[in-house]
Amino acid sequence: MNILVLGSGGREHTFAWKIAQSPLCNELYVAPGNSGTAEIATNVNIGVTDFDAIKTLVLDKQIDLVVVGPEDPLVKGVHDYFLNDDQLKNIPVIGPQKEAAELEGSKEFAKEFMYRHNIPTAAYESFTKDTVDQGYTFLETLNPPYVLKADGLAAGKGVVILNDLEEAKAELKSMLVDSKFGEASTKVVIEEFLDGIELSCFVLTDGENYKILPTAKDYKRIGEGDTGLNTGGMGAVSPVPFATDSFLNKIEERIVKPTIEGFKKDNLPYVGFVFIGLIKVGDNPKVIEYNVRMGDPETEVVFPRLKNDLVEVLQAMANGTLDTVNLEIDERAATTIMVVSGGYPEAYEKGKEITGIESIKDSVPFHAGAQLKNGKVVTSGGRVISITSYGDTYQEAIKKSYQSIEKLHFDKMYYRKDIGFDL
Repeated sequence: MNILVLGSGGREHTFAWKIAQSPLCNELYVAPGNSGTAEIATNVNIGVTDFDAIKTLVLDKQIDLVVVGPEDPLVKGVHDYFLNDDQLKNIPVIGPQKEAAELEGSKEFAKEFMYRHNIPTAAYESFTKDTVDQGYTFLETLNPPYVLKADGLAAGKGVVILNDLEEAKAELKSMLVDSKFGEASTKVVIEEFLDGIELSCFVLTDGENYKILPTAKDYKRIGEGDTGLNTGGMGAVSPVPFATDSFLNKIEERIVKPTIEGFKKDNLPYVGFVFIGLIKVGDNPKVIEYNVRMGDPETEVVFPRLKNDLVEVLQAMANGTLDTVNLEIDERAATTIMVVSGGYPEAYEKGKEITGIESIKDSVPFHAGAQLKNGKVVTSGGRVISITSYGDTYQEAIKKSYQSIEKLHFDKMYYRKDIGFDL
């Protein structure tokens, strides 16, 4: 098969790394890709939402399967674009159709879905600039901290948690009236704060059947001890030590099953990955959010633990035969540490040469914001490279990742030295 992966981050490098191991994969293309995917696939410089250019590529290279990495093309309807085109409609796309992708595209849509199907989540209400005064009133009914979420896609930056009521009101005004997040915050969801420890659950579905991948936990804050600004993720651990069998059973019965059944009841066409952001409150799981693709950096610890041929699994998802697949999971723990550009998640410089990648032997480096320039690997984004390691325990795996990072160098490089500290 000729396979196309859309995206350019660490998640997409991990997809490509896993797909390239399959004897079923003939030619592998990544659009636009990065310096890591360039080593194992052919990069094509096309944007993930340039559907016409993607069509030309798919027909030109006789692509048999398209795997969508990021959320943006899904929310914009890349799957529907294929289905509505006579030349493309028989080429399977892994990723939900536009209507189902609203689970990530709109916080309000996701909340309404959860309420409709009795899926445990935080109490909430949503507001627009015309109802900002009601929003102030609703805030007054809650206990701090106050959680405000831009309804639309804000690149992982649209959630604000504040302890002070007046600050929360000012932030609500800034989001709704002053368009702090542009189009994404024309509507804002305010919800009750849930106190607990977070984890991620990943589910594969062919629209009828589902399989649950290993759990993972990622670390969103830039600073050690989970302080400072939110990022796209600074590291991840799999499996999650506190996710016992009985807790995983609760996740499946109370959340995964009603979610997949909910897709069917609501006629939401869904072939792809469901990423369920969970919080453990007491001994019970509640849903914080849905994403309609794999997480990043969680993919960098979940896929390395999957022993199956990924192409076989993707084919089963596309063909509606996922029930025939038996997932085999590596017993070892996997951890990843994200190395980022100095200044991220605020302003940072690009184009810094990265050295030492080739001397990493005990870990797998997954490139993210890195590109080839004149034969050298240089930084091109905030999150630059993710260093994944295996270990009999997560502590052993983390130690290996840190030892490997010591071999890496680029100007102003930064990483958290406490991934896994809270476990």
